[in-house]
This record gives sequence, structure tokens and C-alpha cells, in this order.
Amino acid sequence: MSNEADNNGSQVIARAATILRALETQPKGMTISQLSRETGLPRTTVHRLVSSLETQQLLISGLEGVQLGPALARLAASAHTDVITLSRPAMETLGRRTRETVDLCVYRGNYAVSVNQFVSDQELRVVSPIGTAYPCHCTAHGKAMLAMLTDEKIKALLGNHPDVRTDNTLRTLSSVLEDVREIRTRHYAIDREEHARGVCGVESILMPALASITPFPLRYLHSGLMRNLITCSVR
Repeated sequence: MSNEADNNGSQVIARAATILRALETQPKGMTISQLSRETGLPRTTVHRLVSSLETQQLLISGLEGVQLGPALARLAASAHTDVITLSRPAMETLGRRTRETVDLCVYRGNYAVSVNQFVSDQELRVVSPIGTAYPCHCTAHGKAMLAMLTDEKIKALLGNHPDVRTDNTLRTLSSVLEDVREIRTRHYAIDREEHARGVCGVESILMPALASITPFPLRYLHSGLMRNLITCSVR
């Protein structure tokens, strides 16, 4: 009897997590029917789980449907504190080896958001404020995070015409998807002045929805130091 209860409890948790993940990339929310189709769960089951999650503020009902709730933001803030503490020694090591700025970013829908930073000690360096939201399709950290998603999710996020920031920005969905597929194979991403002129970056994925980036000036792109940055970032 106890094992049966444990199994039922695990199933409820798994189904609730499936609903939360379905809403992760839908900031405007989804209806119960849309959630049912997306998750493959019966509509009655989705309705019951949504009601339970709403009582804990993990979900809220908005004008356009069910959305992630404020309790998740509080949980995420607590998780970030632990991640920042745990990642700091590795960030400092990477920063000292490369003498470049190292950013720690988290995935938020169409953006990669900077939550921690080790600043380069060089006179010529790249530094952005913590909290900066970088578009996923034209930055190294963003593209590395897109590589963790399915092609279908990427299509839903970006649409057919990604925002153009520089002459080097990947301008079509097909070009972004091609780059993402290469990233999945080599396990790191490169920004070649795609987000800002004169700025490049190398990105490695620490875990799903979490990544570290080493931004650097354009002059390193075709140098031996560029290869060193890639090696150190991936390690």
C-alpha cells in the first residue's frame, strides 16, 4: 500500500513538473486546453493540477491563460544564490587563465540573463552590468542555451525573422538552427560580433538553463588566444 502511494505521489509530481516546463517558454500563458495538448495529459488532470499549483502561487491565472507564478521567482532567486556561490571558484579560475571577463547567465525565455561576473584585469576588456538580458539568437550564451532546446521550441521562441543587431547577426531561422546544431556537436558557442560590433564571445554550458561566457574584444577572434579561450571555457 505504501509503495502504491509513493508511486502515485511521484506521478503527480512528474505531471506537475511537465506543466511547469510547458509554461517556461510561454510568458503570456496558456489555456487549460493548450496545456492539455502540449503535455499530453487529460484536460481534467491538467485542471486539477493547475488548481493545486495556484494555491501555492506556483501558477497564476492571467488574462490570456495560466502563467508561472511568483513563488517560482522566489525559488529561482534562492537557487541563483547557491549557483553563484558554487560557480565562483570556477569563474575566477577561468578569468585568471584567460584574463578576460567571465559571465554566468541563466535562461529566461528569449534571453540569457547575467547573474554573476568576474571582471577582466586588462585595460581593453568587455564588461556589461549584472542583470543584462542578452537575446538568445545572437549571443554566445544565448545560442548555447538554445542548443539545449528542441528545434520546435526554438522555432516557437524566435519566429521566422530574428531581430537583427549587427551586420553579422544570423538573420533567418534556418541559419540560427544550423548554428545551433553545430553547437550541439562541438559543445560550445561563439558570438562573432553578432550582438554588438567589436565584441565576440565563447560560451560553454554548465547545466541546462545555466552557462558561462567569456566575452572578448574583436582583436582576439583570429589569434592564438582565441583557441586558448575556447579550450579554457570548455574545460
